[in-house]
Amino acid sequence: MVSKGQSRKSQVKRETRETKIVLAINLDDPTKISVSTGVGFFDHMLEALATHGRMGLDVDAKGDLHIDQHHVVEDVGIALGTAFRQALGEDLRIRRFAAAYAPLDEALARAVVDISGRSYLHYGVEVSRPLIGDFQSDLVEEFFRAFVTNASLNLHLDLVRGKNAHHEVEAVFKATALALREAVRREESLDGVLSTKGTLSEEEATRGS
Repeated sequence: MVSKGQSRKSQVKRETRETKIVLAINLDDPTKISVSTGVGFFDHMLEALATHGRMGLDVDAKGDLHIDQHHVVEDVGIALGTAFRQALGEDLRIRRFAAAYAPLDEALARAVVDISGRSYLHYGVEVSRPLIGDFQSDLVEEFFRAFVTNASLNLHLDLVRGKNAHHEVEAVFKATALALREAVRREESLDGVLSTKGTLSEEEATRGS
């Protein structure tokens, strides 16, 4: 259980034949943000996620970029989701639900989150270009799907409007950051988790919460 004032943090190490990742997250202390994945635009998005989510994030990821960006992006999503869930700990007296909009010039994105113990991603984002620099924009969905699955949360993402691909994707990451920041906020006045079932565990949540 996380006591009042105690930072909720976790570190995950993930190594496969395709990637090697060390990732640390701190949901309550944004002092350290350091991201290195070998994919410049992806680094920028992760930094935006941490900065606007007000969380510490340290990512060192190496992978088979000579083949594709897919493995690095997806595996970082897996590691981040795993660390996020671990950092929340057993004391889930949190706001749980949150929604946020984020604009970036002409682009506007919406994120709605429920830290429910159930994994679901709605991805209503159509990026206007397949490449942003050398970043493959279809990997944004792969990242969020991996994150959501391993964080055991429900996330609905929609791009309301946009013309510039960079702005579109960055708005999506910032909206997600703002929603997560609110959803993990502690509610110390709660007697237990915010659920009619009294639990946000995956086993119980499948029967409704």
